Amino acid sequence: MSDEFWMHEAMLLAEHAEDEGEVPVGAVLVLDGKVIGKGWNCSIGYHDPTAHAEIMVLRQGGRSIGNYRLLDARLYVTLEPCLMCVGAMIHARIGRLVFGAWDKKIGAVGSLINVFSHFGMKHRIMFTSGVLAKECSEQLSDFFRQRRVRR
Repeated sequence: MSDEFWMHEAMLLAEHAEDEGEVPVGAVLVLDGKVIGKGWNCSIGYHDPTAHAEIMVLRQGGRSIGNYRLLDARLYVTLEPCLMCVGAMIHARIGRLVFGAWDKKIGAVGSLINVFSHFGMKHRIMFTSGVLAKECSEQLSDFFRQRRVRR
């Protein structure tokens, strides 16, 4: 399956977040062509600042394969990950990250900072940015536009 296919899946999961009043970010974790984790932002509903879509799929993926090391797994997420999520990906040793929209406020893969390029990193994660970026960005923009109108 293509990166675009999996990003579409992540966008569908982001709709769950939006339906629950969360910022619409969705993620899918894939290993050997099989989904081992699906998630979306749940921070508000769970009263948990760590319940980002990426953290949710890493937790689910670890339980799915019985190991916190997610070697060779590919994580697809609709928004550039923050520092916390990038740190978790490094600890999990995922093989590849693919994200859609850039996050200029707190993105940790190049927008604000680029953790992956730090000379001290022992585990290097390959990444691809901008997959369905326009669609992912519009999904977020539409959500925030609607929230401003409701106020």
